[in-house]
Amino acid sequence: MNEFEQNPQSAHSNDVVDSIKGFAFSFLFFVIIFAIGVTISVVTG
Repeated sequence: MNEFEQNPQSAHSNDVVDSIKGFAFSFLFFVIIFAIGVTISVVTG
């Protein structure tokens, strides 16, 4: 066993929760960008 397995930085970290957070933040970012684009398109059109 190597030294990093014996001393993890975050012992209570769950990869599934981190994956869901990353997906949600990136999804919300693209939704916001899309909404801004649609708003500009509607206002100018």
